[in-house]
Amino acid sequence: MNLLCRGRLKLLVASLSAVVLLTWLYLFAGNLENGRALLLPPCLAETPASQVQERAVLESRVREVEEENRQIRRQLSRSQGAAAQTPDGSYGNQQWGASADTAAEDGDTTAEEKNNHTDCPRSPTVQKCELIHVACVCAGHNASRDVVTLVKSVLFHRRNPLHFHFITDTVAHQILSSLFQSWMVPSVQVSFYDAEELKTEVSWIPNKHYSGIYGLMKLTLTKALPSDLTKVIVLDTDITFATDIAELWGIFRKFNDKQVIGLVENQSDWYLGNLWKNHKPWPALGRGFNTGVILLYLERLRKIGWEQMWRLTAERELMSMLSTSLADQDIFNAFIKQNPVLVHQLPCFWNVQLSDHTRSEQCYTEVSDLKVIHWNSPKKLRVKNKHVEFFRNLYLTFLEYDGNLLRRELFGCPSQASPENTELQVALEDLDEDDQCYDFRRERLTKHRVHLYFLQYEYLPNEDDNDITLVAQLSMDRLQMLEAICKHWEGPISLALYMSDAEAQQFLRYAQASEVLKNRKNVGYHIVYKEGQFYPVNLVRNVAMKNVNTPYMFLTDVDFLPMYGLYDYLRKSVVQLDMAHAKKALVVPAFETLRYRLSFPKSKAELLSMLDMGTLYTFRYHVWPKGHAPTNYAKWRTATTPYKVEWEPDFEPYVVVRRDCPEYDQRFVGFGWNKVSHIMELDAQEYDLMVLPNAFMIHMPHAPSFDISKFRSSSSYRNCLNTLKDEFHQDLSRKYGAAALKYLTAHRNI
Repeated sequence: MNLLCRGRLKLLVASLSAVVLLTWLYLFAGNLENGRALLLPPCLAETPASQVQERAVLESRVREVEEENRQIRRQLSRSQGAAAQTPDGSYGNQQWGASADTAAEDGDTTAEEKNNHTDCPRSPTVQKCELIHVACVCAGHNASRDVVTLVKSVLFHRRNPLHFHFITDTVAHQILSSLFQSWMVPSVQVSFYDAEELKTEVSWIPNKHYSGIYGLMKLTLTKALPSDLTKVIVLDTDITFATDIAELWGIFRKFNDKQVIGLVENQSDWYLGNLWKNHKPWPALGRGFNTGVILLYLERLRKIGWEQMWRLTAERELMSMLSTSLADQDIFNAFIKQNPVLVHQLPCFWNVQLSDHTRSEQCYTEVSDLKVIHWNSPKKLRVKNKHVEFFRNLYLTFLEYDGNLLRRELFGCPSQASPENTELQVALEDLDEDDQCYDFRRERLTKHRVHLYFLQYEYLPNEDDNDITLVAQLSMDRLQMLEAICKHWEGPISLALYMSDAEAQQFLRYAQASEVLKNRKNVGYHIVYKEGQFYPVNLVRNVAMKNVNTPYMFLTDVDFLPMYGLYDYLRKSVVQLDMAHAKKALVVPAFETLRYRLSFPKSKAELLSMLDMGTLYTFRYHVWPKGHAPTNYAKWRTATTPYKVEWEPDFEPYVVVRRDCPEYDQRFVGFGWNKVSHIMELDAQEYDLMVLPNAFMIHMPHAPSFDISKFRSSSSYRNCLNTLKDEFHQDLSRKYGAAALKYLTAHRNI
């Protein structure tokens, strides 16, 4: 019987499609004038009244036929999907297909409407260049990573200027302020609000949700955000956008005079109280609402006394409920239960919830219809859903998307350039594109995105104020060194990683799978995102240096393993040599092995034995002896106390210095002179170079880097490096006067 009915419906659809086609042919044939087709003129006002009337009748008939066609298609779709429908048919407060907004959103058109559009002007959902405000509560390292993916998905689709409002703890504020400052996205403003100042507003509410006190912060937005801000879109950090956020902003226009909050219905049975025996949820209107996506009409909320109203609601319900289970969502729902006229129900595709026990699959027929995906399960990407692969791939697309590509200007919406942007633009315009070293000079001006503390970081300073952080930089091809370094150095570490967005995610998976790395919380990982053709090695080093939290730092490279116990030895040495009151750089002698498998020496005596046997060598003795010869390895063999050495040209030892030492010179990119120039400046500032008698480090073998290959194969590369050296010498002379002339003389004598 079903097959017969389905066959008749298909026949009817085909017949009506033919009627539509014939009607349009009649329209086309009946509107030829002077040999030109006048199917639909730009605006009806430009045609004679009789033709307008005739056309209006015909178009009305076409719309009627198309509407009948749509109804039949819906009926056919329902009959085909009847087997998959739940027995109750309806879902929640009302049928999801209709939702609160039964018409298509402004700016959203059905396939039929797209094929039957006119060029007549329509009032836009959102004015061109209208500023859209988005608020988000973000706390901690993990949430800061999540919010970047959310922001990428919003920026990818947006056509309007945006103003992000972040309620943050100190960690998220440090991470996100640095990220947005270095990202430099046009037409994007960012404001931060201290969550610490809002804690007293909600700390009295017992909350069992894993988000803790920050899960209640959205209740305070009328107080936290500027008083002249009239409306805002509020998002959880685990949201992914699949459309332009302006479409969501446009729904504010559909609020009636009383509505103050826009929400999507909850897509699980949580508030129905039937998930398990004795399950007692907070009161809610029907199935309740999810607060992962909220439209807040702040101006109206303030007028009705929102702060007092939600407090009274929470106090009343907590007398029986004792605590919240879903944080702010429980209080929002209890408030709406008492004041249903204040809520505007959004269509379900504005918050497709992939939670445990979700029934979101009943929200949509095609995944392409979705606009916002909400990963609101603690399982996140591991949640069960028949379309989870599609959702996961969409999320991963933005997770690994190159954020540099989002630095595009909005067409027709000029943004006000910041002083930093203006200064950068002037510097770029001053560059001579005919200069053979243009690429090197351009690289120095490149603004790299920086994501500080990519993973959880915890550091408690020592009371004796002599702590030391190991500082290094690396790229993806040196990732395998991290575990070994962590085993050799138990103190704090600051690492800057030069990676693409996709590589950063590979690193994240690697670190989370490593027992060694995930158990070390005193390692700060800072991502410097790739851009340009050179490795900006000194810029990356400086990022690691700037985020040191100890008084001293050990400046090294990631392919060196420090001797066991070096951390404790260096801490004693900085005290013995009174580094707190003297400008000293403690040299850690460098050695190397050509063996990938090495029985690492446990003492200086064992290292000297291996040196005599030819298992170890002084670092680069056969390739670049000048780099470490001033260390005076012959003296080091028998030394028992620190000894001073003099600076010599091309000396580039690995040193322990105070945190306030000069930064690396960022003009040197790729291979060559990146450490030499730094040691030269330390000497110019009259640092004493002191070699430690019982310290050592060993370089582990690896394939040559891409940059050293370019240096060796390109004469223009080497010529430009020499040009940069000359300019560095001149700058050093201007900065330090006559004392720096010895470097210029030494360079010319080489």
